[in-house]
Amino acid sequence: MRVWKLLGVAGLAGVAATGAIVARDHRRRAQLGPDQVRERLHRRVQELQAADPGGRSGGSGSAGSTDSSARA
Repeated sequence: MRVWKLLGVAGLAGVAATGAIVARDHRRRAQLGPDQVRERLHRRVQELQAADPGGRSGGSGSAGSTDSSARA
């Protein structure tokens, strides 16, 4: 019975830690203005393009595409 109690306490601690991390990230994102978000996104795209100069990752028809014809 003790093992189950320990697992339950460990699970609760994990949930609490995850919630704290999510809340911290949410607060950090909420403080950014639209221009800052746009600048960060542009910087991330440039970093990805520099890492993959051939452009093989991304583009239309990629796995993350939201195009409805890609779900057929």
